[in-house]
Amino acid sequence: MNKQELVSAIAEKAGLTKADSEKALNALIEATKETLKKGDSIQLVGFGTFSVSERAARTGRNPQTGAEIQIAAKKVAKFKAGKALDEAVN
Repeated sequence: MNKQELVSAIAEKAGLTKADSEKALNALIEATKETLKKGDSIQLVGFGTFSVSERAARTGRNPQTGAEIQIAAKKVAKFKAGKALDEAVN
């Protein structure tokens, strides 16, 4: 499912116009980005938790040359599915 298909599904299930549904989805995405950028987590009971995790610096290899390279430390976004979502999928 791509973004436009998701907007259509939201509009249909919530009884909103596609324009309103797209505004709501964009607002959710922006709020999620801003919250994770601050280092906070978002917990949606029954759906899951979005959080930020730190990935340590490490040594890797260039697959073409075999030369060692340094991979910098960085923060990564993580998602852990909630119990209800897990059960719905399984």
